[in-house]
Amino acid sequence: MIRARVVVASNRAAAGVYADTSGPLLVAGLRELGCTVSEPVVVPDGEPVGQAVRAAVVDGFDVVLTSGGTGITPTDRTPDVTRALLDYEIPGIAEAIRAYSRDKVPTAALSRGVAGVAGRTLVVNLPGSTGGARDGLAVLGPILAHTVDQLRGGDHLAAG
Repeated sequence: MIRARVVVASNRAAAGVYADTSGPLLVAGLRELGCTVSEPVVVPDGEPVGQAVRAAVVDGFDVVLTSGGTGITPTDRTPDVTRALLDYEIPGIAEAIRAYSRDKVPTAALSRGVAGVAGRTLVVNLPGSTGGARDGLAVLGPILAHTVDQLRGGDHLAAG
């Protein structure tokens, strides 16, 4: 069973200005992929995201998906705090998510989201929109189980 956590980076949702919509979508999508996941953690962008991701890594979650804070505004800091926690990046995941979204939403090219590994936890930054969440799940769905298996020490099966 894959244990996942969703961390939503939203200053306004954390302050109660409006309800977050991307987090519940990610939780539902992860459950459809067979993950065990509780309700999203909603925090302001910046260091609170780093604290939430760090806590999930310490707690041994297999996957952490963040939503929001990946753009180019002065308050979008999720990739910066995430990168500081990673042992190494997996650039192909972030590139695939941007490429998947770019034809439908040209501004997807502005996403600075990163993906990588902290300890044995896969951490992936997704845009804060519901479309960005759906696109992220579409890219991650086919590779998530294999990625987690590899992080747990699984071996590649020999081609037969």
